[in-house]
Amino acid sequence: MSTTLDQDAIDSIFAEAKGEKRQEEVTGSGPSTAPYNFTRAGQISAQEMKTITSVSDFFAMNLKHTIGGWLRTQFNVKLVSREQLSYQEFLDRLPDPNYICSIRLEPLGALGLIEFDLALVAPIVDLLMGGVGDSAKVRDLTDIEEEILASVIQLIIRELNTAWLSIGLRFEFDHRESAGSGARMMSLAEKTLCVSFEVTMAEERGALNLCIPSVVLNQILRRLHKERDRPRRQSHENQVRLRNLIGKTTVGTVLQFTPMKLQARQLIELEPGKILRFPLSRYATSELCVGGLPIAKAHPVRSQEHRGAQIESILNERLTPKA
Repeated sequence: MSTTLDQDAIDSIFAEAKGEKRQEEVTGSGPSTAPYNFTRAGQISAQEMKTITSVSDFFAMNLKHTIGGWLRTQFNVKLVSREQLSYQEFLDRLPDPNYICSIRLEPLGALGLIEFDLALVAPIVDLLMGGVGDSAKVRDLTDIEEEILASVIQLIIRELNTAWLSIGLRFEFDHRESAGSGARMMSLAEKTLCVSFEVTMAEERGALNLCIPSVVLNQILRRLHKERDRPRRQSHENQVRLRNLIGKTTVGTVLQFTPMKLQARQLIELEPGKILRFPLSRYATSELCVGGLPIAKAHPVRSQEHRGAQIESILNERLTPKA
């Protein structure tokens, strides 16, 4: 038998339904909902940002010693910020003129950017040419200066690989980008991770910025989750095996004089058999450098039929093994 509802019956049913819905909202018995903001998808959590901060601090410490040892001067690197920005926001922060180079992010096949402050180029070039690291007006680079800066970028990439190894990300230098080509590398709305460092040397101060696109950022987040959930404890046997393997590695080592100045005339007059007198006392100590870093003051000595270095004092306690 069919039932026909008049308008009053229909209104009554809707009124009852509305009343039940209001009752659920008051008692909280119904399902709770909240609006979702899709623009926050892929945001880094506080724990993940803490891990990125730790990796970046490790990179800054290594870069300080590596380039400082290479230039034989104080080269301070400090992490100042790590933010998620759109690519447009990252480009808007770059100075003009600037030096940006593309880097390949393997094994993901993506591209990122490194920006190095041109204010730091003049003191670096001056130090490598025998000066004291004088600064100069910021300008675009000559061909020689660009070759020197490319060597600095290679050192930066080497330390990036060391620091980010635990996450499985590998950096490879691609080439320098012009302002136009750099702006076209990614979509301007692309979300990026921007890690900024402050570099101080001599009397000059500048910035070093690393920009990683979101496609790599998402991969990093997944790896961070895996690293966080992976057991950290190693067996005693594994620790002994790792220590033995590290003990068999070889590192570049050199015993060298401290910096000195010679007259250009002395170098011009060099010929086979001629003795070049150094402005050093016979009791002056040399520097024992390992991997390009000075670690001790030492005297050259003979050990049976070999040359050796007799350690006088340790320069950097952190670089020497603990007893």
